[in-house]
Amino acid sequence: MRDYADLITWVVVADGEKALVFRNVDIDERPNLQVISETEIENPPTREQGAARPGRMSASGERRAAVEDTDWHRLEKERFARDFTLRLNKAALRNSFDRIAIFAPPQVLGDMRNEYHAELKKRIVAEVASDITKHPIPEIERHAAKVLAPEPSPPPSV
Repeated sequence: MRDYADLITWVVVADGEKALVFRNVDIDERPNLQVISETEIENPPTREQGAARPGRMSASGERRAAVEDTDWHRLEKERFARDFTLRLNKAALRNSFDRIAIFAPPQVLGDMRNEYHAELKKRIVAEVASDITKHPIPEIERHAAKVLAPEPSPPPSV
C-alpha cells in the first residue's frame, strides 16, 4: 500500500443527468479538486417524451381502468446512474483510484448502489445523499473536506 499522501482520491458528484468526476490533488483537509470527467445527458420531462395519452385496459369484464403512463424521465435517470456506475466499476478494476467519495441525491445513490462492483465498494470512503452538481467547485471542495479529512482526535483527558 502506498503512503497516505500518495493515495489517488476521486470525488464524484452526480444527479441522474449529470456526473462530475474530480481528482483531489491536495490534502484531504484542503481538497483541490480537478475535473477529470464530465458526463451529461439531455433528459426532458416525461410529458415531452411520451408519445400518447395513457391507455386503458379491461380490468374485469365491463370495467375499464386507466394504465399509468410510463415515467420516461425517471427511467432515463436510472439508466444514466447504471451506465455511469459501470464506468466507475471499470475504473476501480483498472486501479484508477484508491479511494472515492460519492455525492448524489438519495434516489440516484440507491440506483448507483445496485450496480456497485465489489472492487468499487471497498474503495468507497463516503456516500453522501446530497445533490451538489450545480454548486461551484469551491463549495464542492468544502463538502469533500468534511468527508475526506480524518476526524481530529479528542484531547486527552486529564
